[in-house]
Amino acid sequence: MTLKRGVFRVFLLIVLTLGLLLVGPAWMLASGMIVTDAHWSTLDRSSSGLAPHPDASADAVIQVYAAHTYNWRGAFGVHPWIAMKKPGASYYYIYQVMSWRRPTVVAAEDMPDRAWYGNTPSLLADYRGEDAAALIPAIEEAIARYPSAEQYRIWPGPNSNTFVAWVAREVDGFDITLPVTAVGKDYLFDTLIAPVPSGTGYQLSLGGMAGLLIALEEGIEINLLGLSVGIDVKHPALKLPGVGRLGMPANVLGNGPFETP
Repeated sequence: MTLKRGVFRVFLLIVLTLGLLLVGPAWMLASGMIVTDAHWSTLDRSSSGLAPHPDASADAVIQVYAAHTYNWRGAFGVHPWIAMKKPGASYYYIYQVMSWRRPTVVAAEDMPDRAWYGNTPSLLADYRGEDAAALIPAIEEAIARYPSAEQYRIWPGPNSNTFVAWVAREVDGFDITLPVTAVGKDYLFDTLIAPVPSGTGYQLSLGGMAGLLIALEEGIEINLLGLSVGIDVKHPALKLPGVGRLGMPANVLGNGPFETP
């Protein structure tokens, strides 16, 4: 009887844990915040107005964005991308990972701040001028070395969040605070311990399925089954799967005008 009770308690704990992790995504779907009944070709892809027009300044610009993914997947996570404009350029190049492409890393001239199929993006990092110009070659070199250009796995990674997190870890000074909803950011490939993408702490991760993150910018996050919960002390907020932050917004890292103290 004791063994049966122990097994039942473990089973009950697993069910309760899964239930708690899925409350946020379920609420996102039930509330209608995630569009599930529209074809991707009909959804908004317009500019959000967060990026400077490329003709407005000759300065270099690097910005990182994230928006809820298309359809039901948006209840669980976001899709990020890196936008870069070289000094004197009249256009932006967008770097991102797409599941259906091989290689998965896609680079194209495009609008940097456009909605991701009906979902308005959030600005995560903003670098301008000489700082951006110095970072661009290092970022391009890191992108060319991305170790999973022929593999994509939506959960627990490697995926589009894994890509941006990996580039941030590889390039000194290219710091990004990825949201708790960036499922896949904790996938560390062949290592167990690594710096966090913001460069302000460290994380332990077991294949992106379980782990612990402690950092000044991100706060404390616990990863269970690829979904994370946490608390941000510096910018007080509760961080929940699907929902994201409840509290103050995260800091936009970089030296751009969108940076917050």
